[in-house]
Amino acid sequence: MSSTIPIAEPASLLPRRHFLSQFGMGLGGIAFADLVRRESTQAALTGDQAAAENAILKQASHFAPKAKRVIYLFMSGGPSQLDLFDYKPLLKKRHGEELPDSVRGTQRLTGMSGNQSSIPMVGSPFEFKQHGQSGAWVSQLLPNTAAMADQICVIRSMFTESINHGPGVTFFQTGSQIPGRPSMGAWVNYGLGSENSNLPGFVVLISKGKGGQPLGAHLWGSGFLSADQQGIQFRPSKDPVLYLNNPKGISADSRRLMLDRLAQLHAHRMEETPDPSIQARISNYEMAFRMQTSIPEATDFSNESEATLNLYGADSRSAGSFAANCLQARRLAESGVRFIQLYHQDWDHHGGLPSALPKLCRETDQACAGLLIDLQQRGMLDDTLVVWGGEFGRTNYCQGKLTTNFGRDHHPRCFTAWMAGGGIKGGTVYGETDEFGYNVASDGVHVHDFQATILHLLGIDHEALTYKFQGRRYRLTDVHGKLVKGLLA
Repeated sequence: MSSTIPIAEPASLLPRRHFLSQFGMGLGGIAFADLVRRESTQAALTGDQAAAENAILKQASHFAPKAKRVIYLFMSGGPSQLDLFDYKPLLKKRHGEELPDSVRGTQRLTGMSGNQSSIPMVGSPFEFKQHGQSGAWVSQLLPNTAAMADQICVIRSMFTESINHGPGVTFFQTGSQIPGRPSMGAWVNYGLGSENSNLPGFVVLISKGKGGQPLGAHLWGSGFLSADQQGIQFRPSKDPVLYLNNPKGISADSRRLMLDRLAQLHAHRMEETPDPSIQARISNYEMAFRMQTSIPEATDFSNESEATLNLYGADSRSAGSFAANCLQARRLAESGVRFIQLYHQDWDHHGGLPSALPKLCRETDQACAGLLIDLQQRGMLDDTLVVWGGEFGRTNYCQGKLTTNFGRDHHPRCFTAWMAGGGIKGGTVYGETDEFGYNVASDGVHVHDFQATILHLLGIDHEALTYKFQGRRYRLTDVHGKLVKGLLA
């Protein structure tokens, strides 16, 4: 722990400007200075006390980060932990038997299985083997991920409060089940900014052609933070960012002149009608102008070797595939993007799980492992945090009638996620579930604990990174969350 720096705030907290300069973490000091200048100007123009406080008192804890950036691989729909990471031989032994009431307790079920007259337990049809020094059990469906067991920390004891997809994904991404709060990437962008002023600090990539539950822009939105903190979605097309390129007949010089004059008009408008959103709009226009040259380079795979493309799998050559997005994530991380969010949908297997789950694993397994290998080979895994997981898990019992092509319902009581790189203790398994795979047996990790730990690895105290809005201070973890020290190297 570094010595306390005398400041007006509590001694345990350190303003972000001191936090960045004191430790020289390469977090873009010049960009931060510009950020403070812009925010301070905004606060002065608006005369808004809360805005002034937010500009001056952005605070992070005084410890060095283990990770500079995050790549979050979100498996939307709720992957079945019992068929991927949480091996339960008892379920095979008691396949078809009723789930004991003593195990279920008072837990509510969804409307999709709550009215079933029978809820028979169902064992996984897939084989499991132990891998790595930790002896982590991994399904036959994830051979490439299993080969990286010594780099991964498997968290078997995740739990959440959400039992349906919309609130569940929103909870993981924003810390609240109700849309409207800033997303995790927006909080990180607000707290640390981007290392590259020509690229956004927060980028979103969604696998092309997937179905399942829809993904709303609120999942990567900025909420009550300024609009320039929100995630920018890159699409698999010749124009990765919508409305970025100049219209026909408009040159770069003309665009520059237009932006300069527009900034003058906005400044004049702010003198008459103070509005913080005007400054955010100017920032977004300027970022778009810079991205006109940076985006084509960041999204061009032509300089990637055949060996690298093969590392991610054959799908890496298909724009918008999960494999291509993983490779794109590495390129963005290499270019200084702070938070890269990937979404891969269709893990919601209420029926047909034995036939559908292998397909999803084929789409993602090699690319996940390839990403870890690629980062490791480039010396980036040590300071890049890679996260894998969905919004909840699946039940140990069958939804509907028990058939060979059964399904599993939503299960928030216990499920699995994994982390790698960026200060994580690789080659470990954290937490356990009971022998039925229905409840957490030890070392439970709540969603807010998960978020607090991600922020900690970035050098941020989750209780200190706050924003004052409508009279109260908000943070990603609301009023909850604790650091999970057992996950740290």
